[in-house]
Amino acid sequence: MVIIISASIIGILFFILLNEEQSYFLIEIYNPDKTFTGTTLFADLSNGEEPRIVEVDMDGNVVWEYILPDDIKSYTNPGFDVELLPSNNVLFLAPQKGIYEINRAGIIVWSYLDDKASHDADRLPNGNTIFIWGGSDTHDDLQVKEVNTAGTIIWSWKAKDHYYYDPYKNISMQGWTHSNAVTRFQNGNTAINLRNFNLTVIVNNAGKVLKELNWSSLGDDPHEPEFHPNGNIVIALQWTAPNQVVEIKNTTSNVVWTYHRDNLTFARDADRLANNNTLIVGVVGNSPKIFEVTSDGEIVWQLAIRGKYLSTLSPGWFYKAERIYYP
Repeated sequence: MVIIISASIIGILFFILLNEEQSYFLIEIYNPDKTFTGTTLFADLSNGEEPRIVEVDMDGNVVWEYILPDDIKSYTNPGFDVELLPSNNVLFLAPQKGIYEINRAGIIVWSYLDDKASHDADRLPNGNTIFIWGGSDTHDDLQVKEVNTAGTIIWSWKAKDHYYYDPYKNISMQGWTHSNAVTRFQNGNTAINLRNFNLTVIVNNAGKVLKELNWSSLGDDPHEPEFHPNGNIVIALQWTAPNQVVEIKNTTSNVVWTYHRDNLTFARDADRLANNNTLIVGVVGNSPKIFEVTSDGEIVWQLAIRGKYLSTLSPGWFYKAERIYYP
């Protein structure tokens, strides 16, 4: 996702001035002639005592951060999702706690508490918020809920109504479906990513499954399908080798682009940028990375944590990231 914010909004950011020697993040690769220049917003779990949301510039300097308060900071797994809203507020999902909207001063301006929320939450154009539950979901759970600003559930979807049969009925791996992404389209249909079924399904407003995209021939553990105006879909596939990012043509499911690099694991998120580069979150070797690649696979920007590597936290310090363009 690329978010465009007017230049007038930049002034309200709280800039933390860090020089290169002080920078917490290490930029290992940077080719400014080939990147889509902007800032990058993501959740940083590298300090277990102070999980935070950060925005960094292309040099890895933190230009804004929000440290989770004590009553929220233990709720970061699975899927600590963060997104920038057009208002310049930040929406984030604290798994098994709820969804919060904060302004740039770190003040919570809206929240919806629900211990059955994980992985993904989106603010819809009508002001409602749609989110997923797949952390440890059961047959009787709602996998998707849409709530209005007053916190009333106005739409929901339950996998049991559609997949309570073999080979899906008795699957269990960190929950039944382990649903991990939801997208609402302009026509009112909704895409739901059912990780344990290796499916992305498109459902209508009545909940009927209109289409299934089965990723089994390309990989396992699908994350964050991204739907593009040309009908193509970009998705991150992890779990079994090779971990890769795949782009398919929606009408035919033909593969039109793939990306893989040596020692890539936990490919969790892939965002197509406006210059046709792709921003990817994953682990390379034993180091969590956020990196940008061109259409021919050249790495033109790569962020890591200075002097710190993956230890016991799986799948890594990062979950998703988005590039923000300030004109």
